[in-house]
Amino acid sequence: MKKILLLFIAAITIDNIHAQRMDDVTVHSKYIQAVDEYRPAPGQYVNDVPEYEAGDTEADMIKKCNNNLAGLGPIDSHLVALGGWGGYITFHFDHSIANLPGERDFAVWGNAYQEMKNLVFGGMNEAGVVMVSKDVNGNGKPDDPWYEISGSCDVDSAGKVIYDYEITYRQNPMGDIPWTDNQGNSGTIDRNHYHTQEYYPQWLPDNLTFKGTRLPDNMLNLSDQVEQSFSPYYYVLVGFRYGYADNLPNFSDNADATSYNYKGCGIDISWAVDENRQPVNLDFIDFVRVYTGLNQKCPQPEWWGETSTEFAGAEDIHLDASLQAIENALSGIHAIQQEASSSSPFYDLHGRMVTPTKKGVYIQNKKKLVIK
Repeated sequence: MKKILLLFIAAITIDNIHAQRMDDVTVHSKYIQAVDEYRPAPGQYVNDVPEYEAGDTEADMIKKCNNNLAGLGPIDSHLVALGGWGGYITFHFDHSIANLPGERDFAVWGNAYQEMKNLVFGGMNEAGVVMVSKDVNGNGKPDDPWYEISGSCDVDSAGKVIYDYEITYRQNPMGDIPWTDNQGNSGTIDRNHYHTQEYYPQWLPDNLTFKGTRLPDNMLNLSDQVEQSFSPYYYVLVGFRYGYADNLPNFSDNADATSYNYKGCGIDISWAVDENRQPVNLDFIDFVRVYTGLNQKCPQPEWWGETSTEFAGAEDIHLDASLQAIENALSGIHAIQQEASSSSPFYDLHGRMVTPTKKGVYIQNKKKLVIK
C-alpha cells in the first residue's frame, strides 16, 4: 500500500512539475520578465501608450509593452493603457510566484493617486481586475485555467458587482467608439481634444468582445464641495479597499519614492476564486492578467473621459521566498521519484517495462494497479 501511495504521489507531482517555473538565469528579477498578451479596449490613450505605428502587428505592440515594462519597477517603467472595460494585459515572471500563507504575494503597479482635497479615499482610482493562472500543462503559455482575485467589492458592494459581464466594441474611425453589453445597455467611448489619435486599437479586428466582472461605478461629482476659483468641476474616482490594479497609489508617502505601497497594491494569491466564486487553493502561479474593471465615463465633457486602467508593472513581493519554495518543491519531487523507483518494476498492458509518469493502468508483481 505504501509503494502504491508513493507512486500515486509521484505521478501527480511529476504531472505538475512544470507548474513551478524557475528560468536558468544568473540573477532572478522580482519584476515581470515579459508580456504575453496585450489586447486593450478602445480608449483615449490607446494607440498612444504605447504608440501604434502604421503596420504594427499584435506581436509588435507586445514588444513595445515589453520595452515599457520588462524588468522595471514603478519608478522606471512606462505606462501601458488598457482602454475601457475589459481591455487586458497578460504577463509572467522568470519564476513562479509562491502563495505564502497570510501574505500579499505580488504587487501590481498603476498610476492611481489621492485627490488633492482629501475629500474621499483615493480620487483617481481606475480599478483593474486581477486574474492568476498556473502553468499546469508546462507549455509556457497562458492557456491553463484562470482564476479571478476576489477584491473588496465582493464584500463591500455585494449586489452591485456584475459577474459574467460582456461587452462588444465596434470600429468608428476617428469618431466616438460605440459599445453594447449583455445587460441591454449601449454607449460610447467619447473623443476629446486632448487625444487626437484613433481610439480603437488599430492592430485588432472589429467587434472586440470582452467578458469578465464589472466593478461598481466609483465616480462622484464633488463640484459643490470645492471653491469655483479652484475648479468649476470636481469629479473623483473613489478607491476600493484592496484586491485591484491601478486602484491605490504605488507609494504610501508622496514625498518618498521608496515607500512602496505593498499593502494597498499587493495581491494575495489566496484571494483567487473559480468561476463559481469559490476559493481555489494555488501553491504557485505563473501568469497574471489585468483588465479594466470599470465601465463609466464622466458626464462633464473632457473632464475624465472613460475610466481606463493604466498598468505600470508588477513585482514579486517576496522573491527569495518564492525561489526557496520552488527549490523545496523540486527537492520533494526528486525524493519521491527516488523512493518510487526502488520498488518492483512496472509494466504497461503490452508487457513493456515502464516508469509510471501519468494516469493509467499498470502491472506490478502480476497485479493490476490504477494510478488516478
